[in-house]
Amino acid sequence: MKELAGRLTALDPDAGAAVRVIAYFDRLSEARAGLEALVRGAAVLAGVPARLVDVERRVQVRVEADGTRRDSGVPPDPGWPTTALAPGGAAALWLERTEAAPSVVDAVILERAAGAVRLVLDRTRGRAPVDDPALVETVLDATAPEAARLHAARGLGLGLEITASARALAPFDGRPRIVAGRAGTELPAGRVGVGPAVPVLDLPRSWADARTALRFTAQGTAQDPGPRIVYADELGGVALLADLVAPGAEPPPDVQALEAAGAATPWLLGTLHAVVSTASLRAAAAEINVHHSTLQDRLSHAEHLLGWPLRTPQGRLRLQLALTMRHLARS
Repeated sequence: MKELAGRLTALDPDAGAAVRVIAYFDRLSEARAGLEALVRGAAVLAGVPARLVDVERRVQVRVEADGTRRDSGVPPDPGWPTTALAPGGAAALWLERTEAAPSVVDAVILERAAGAVRLVLDRTRGRAPVDDPALVETVLDATAPEAARLHAARGLGLGLEITASARALAPFDGRPRIVAGRAGTELPAGRVGVGPAVPVLDLPRSWADARTALRFTAQGTAQDPGPRIVYADELGGVALLADLVAPGAEPPPDVQALEAAGAATPWLLGTLHAVVSTASLRAAAAEINVHHSTLQDRLSHAEHLLGWPLRTPQGRLRLQLALTMRHLARS
C-alpha cells in the first residue's frame, strides 16, 4: 500500500493522499480502535477539528487538529464538510473546515472514518436509548432464562461482547429503560434512579439498584428538596438505609420531627437541605440566597423545632440521615 501511495502521489497528489487515508483507517479498524481514536485520526489527517454527533445514541466527540479532545455544545455548522453514518440518518461526522472548499481527500477521510465509526457504534452501543417495552422487561427480569434475556438483548441492539455494558434506568413516572454504554446520556425528565453500568446479563442487578437509587431521589422543590437524579454506584454504604426504612411504614422519630417542622415553617426543609449539601454555612446561605446572619437565625429556630443541634458534626450527620430517611419513607 505504501508503494502504491508513493506511485500515485507522483502522478496525482490527491490520489496518493487518498490511498494513505484508506490504509490508515483500515489499520485503525483492524486494531479495533475506539470512537475517539477514529475522530482524532480524521482531525489530524484533515488538519481541522473533527466532530462526531449521534443524537440517538447520545454520543458526541470533538477532537482538535492537534489531537486534543475538546467537546463543544455549539451545534455543527451546516456549511462544514460532513457525511452521515448511515443513508438518511441524522448521525454524522463533520470536518470543521470553514476557510476553503472541501477537497477530494476530505471526502475520503469522512467516508472511511464514518464507516469505521459506524462499525464501532453498532458493535458497542447498539441503539440508544433502548426502549422496546416487552424486550426491556425480559432483559431486566432476573427470573427469565439466560437464553431469553440474550435473545431480547439482541433484539434491542445491545452489544453482547465481554466489554459491552449498559445501565438500567428507573424513572418515577414512566416505564423502565436501558441505555447502552458507560458514557453519560440524556436522562428522562423528573425523578430517575440510574443503575450501574454492567454486562448485559447483569442488567437485572442494575435494574434492582436503579430502583433503590430512585428511592433516594426528590422532586427538587421547597417541600421536597434533594436531587432528582441519583446514581446507584455513587450511594456507597448509604444504600443500606433503603433496607432499614420501608416505604409506607411509620417514619422514624427524626423524620416525624422534620415533617412537623416543615409543615409549620415553609422555608425549613429547603434551608436544611442546603446546610447538609454544601461545604459550609456561608455556602448554604448563598445557595438559598439569604444573608449569613439570616441563616444562623433560621438554624436556631430549626434546632428549637427539631430538638437537636444542627451546627455540630454529629447534628449535621443526624440531620442528613433524617432528610435521607424522609425520602425513603415516603417513596
